[in-house]
Amino acid sequence: MPLTRMPRPSAPTAAAVLAATLAASFLTGCDAAGLVDGGGTAGPGSARAAGVAPLDNPDGTKPGLAPLASDADRAEARRLVETLTVKGRGPRTGYDRDEFGYAWMDTADGVPLARNGCDTRNDLLRRDGREVRLRSGSDCVVVAMTLHDPYTGKAIVWKKAEAAAVQIDHVVPLSYSWQMGASRWPESRREQLANDPLNLLPVDGPSNSRKGDSGPASWLPPDRSVRCAYAVRFAQVAKKYALPVTAADKDTMLRQCGG
Repeated sequence: MPLTRMPRPSAPTAAAVLAATLAASFLTGCDAAGLVDGGGTAGPGSARAAGVAPLDNPDGTKPGLAPLASDADRAEARRLVETLTVKGRGPRTGYDRDEFGYAWMDTADGVPLARNGCDTRNDLLRRDGREVRLRSGSDCVVVAMTLHDPYTGKAIVWKKAEAAAVQIDHVVPLSYSWQMGASRWPESRREQLANDPLNLLPVDGPSNSRKGDSGPASWLPPDRSVRCAYAVRFAQVAKKYALPVTAADKDTMLRQCGG
């Protein structure tokens, strides 16, 4: 039986979040530098500053990755991880990024934010960034923002001229998914995985480069407080796409959540 979670009254719905994003796109103005302000500044401790816990963000449309603080949430996290199937990691033979569609396509049907006129990367920067600035004349292209990086806990003041400082992480790496069965999927399903907001987080570029295509047994976020949340997000993606995980990865995820 799939795990369900009763909604928390205080948490905004995905529809509300998307509506707010669309509203922000129309309520923008130009500043003296010729940039468009695409979002407001969040106060300390707000969801925009620290992110939303993954159990309250099952479709990935809300920003960031907040820690799981309560014993009840950590117990629910372990129950989710326990449902995952275990399998050995297969060969990487035949893997190519293009097998998952061209990067950041807006036409991967079946996932939130698809076909909204903005590519996936910019959708994610707008979702998670604070003090977002858009290119003049565009309601899509992010040229500057501040990111609360969920993996290190630091604030990154980012500009498009230094694009690699913030990278979009596939929580379940595409190469990992290929080795765990995605090589046999139709291309349309691989395109969904590659562009699903549930599987995507803007993060510190160097940390993402160090992660590579590792599973949780080989790499975890440097910020220990978010490791259980990261395990949950990894498990949410694996469960949604019926992907197995390795025994070592499952054990690691359980340990991060107190199992």
